Amino acid sequence: MVQLDWKPDKSSPIPIYLQIKKYIKDKIETGEWPVGSKIPTQRALAEGWKVNRSTIVTAVEELIAEGLLEGKRGSGTRIINNTWSLMTSTPPPDWNSYVKSGIHQPNFPTIREINKAEFYPHIIRLGTGELSPDLFPRAMMKNVFDRLSDHIGSLGYEEPKGLLYLREQLGKYLKTFGIDVSPSSILIVSGALQALQLISIGLLQRGSTIFLEKPSYLYSLNLFQSAGMRLFGLPMDGNGIQTNMIPEQKKKRNAALLYTIPTFHNPTGILMSEERRKELLEICRQERLPIIEDDVYRELWLDSPPPPPLKSTDPNGLVLYLGSMSKTLSPGLRIGWVVGPEPVIDRLADLKMQTDYGSSSLSQWVVAEWLSSGLYHHHLEKVRENLKVRREIMLDALEKHFSDIAAWTVPKGGFYVWLGLRLSLSLRELFEKALQEKILLNPGNIYDQHAGQYLRISYAYASPADLEKGIVRLSELIRQLSRNTASRENRV
Repeated sequence: MVQLDWKPDKSSPIPIYLQIKKYIKDKIETGEWPVGSKIPTQRALAEGWKVNRSTIVTAVEELIAEGLLEGKRGSGTRIINNTWSLMTSTPPPDWNSYVKSGIHQPNFPTIREINKAEFYPHIIRLGTGELSPDLFPRAMMKNVFDRLSDHIGSLGYEEPKGLLYLREQLGKYLKTFGIDVSPSSILIVSGALQALQLISIGLLQRGSTIFLEKPSYLYSLNLFQSAGMRLFGLPMDGNGIQTNMIPEQKKKRNAALLYTIPTFHNPTGILMSEERRKELLEICRQERLPIIEDDVYRELWLDSPPPPPLKSTDPNGLVLYLGSMSKTLSPGLRIGWVVGPEPVIDRLADLKMQTDYGSSSLSQWVVAEWLSSGLYHHHLEKVRENLKVRREIMLDALEKHFSDIAAWTVPKGGFYVWLGLRLSLSLRELFEKALQEKILLNPGNIYDQHAGQYLRISYAYASPADLEKGIVRLSELIRQLSRNTASRENRV
């Protein structure tokens, strides 16, 4: 599905093909569609603009005749000139060569499609790892802003590690689950993802290896790979990452650190047991292997509080601890934190200053007020109540419509159900068919290339009605595609 920011005016006296021709020509003239790039396929344009394909063909043929486009069978239609380049002997810059030369690798195609499709109208987002807008605490947030208006003197740059008042409040908050840390060992970042990026460029050598769970959210990013590092997945069981492979693999693979989401793991929802946490810490201590503990889901427990963080029993400074407000309060605030040894925090703070000169001052004050006022605690109670209801709605729907075609475990917290399909089908085909039906999925193979029969389903974002509707229609699509797959295999 192509996302287009314009549609032809079918009530206009100007023929539709001329409107389309002008739109494409304007895109080329302004450089938004640079020379050397392909335009969307005729079929995609026709579907996106709800016009006959012959109308697109007419517009494209005229642009080919004017020397702006070139069409080749089997390779699409490419932009070969812009209007001013037809009048000069100096060719325009080849921006596509710059795009391909960038150091940071592009997102995976499916991830790019998901990022766009999340904003399509009336889409049922069955995979989104974000709280529903219905759970946004409007009244409490207004209360916070009212309080802030009395004691914010300015919104200038904060010190390199972030607003001191926020770091002091975070120190008190972290102490409630066993992490005793001073403000000087806390860095405020623009979400936990920025923390990972700073770590990748500030602490690690090119060619080193990152250990992580398999599957893992980190596989859906090219963050460490773009910095010249490799990811090596360790298998999981119901208690979390399996630790027995760590000593041998560390020696083989030049491992630099281990990344883990021990509490309500993304994408599987697994909660690492307290015993496994002790094993992991001890083995990594013996192997001198630092740990990144991504704990952004900790407060989203639904049945009982999870075991203490790894960082709470870390006397040797082995663990870099990541937290965030994105999953519990608002991703738009863009506030997270890193806890670690002071030299590490100093290094990351220096890099952050070079990158963006500090996270939003307003957002930092807002989060500090949430923590100091006690409102955050009350908000979390409401979130847990709502997520528990949503989890039950999803589990009931899965039991009714998936019990014979899939397997899953009940998550004890977080957002996700890791759905293993028993039927043979193409995840790519399912993703596309579902998108046509206005259902957005997160296929399992973006978290592990071998998880070709899994889906990450979220009960956090879609409304209860859409959750049920989406699950019902998804089960129908899976059964239909499985029948089609079996039919094709029988014909062969």
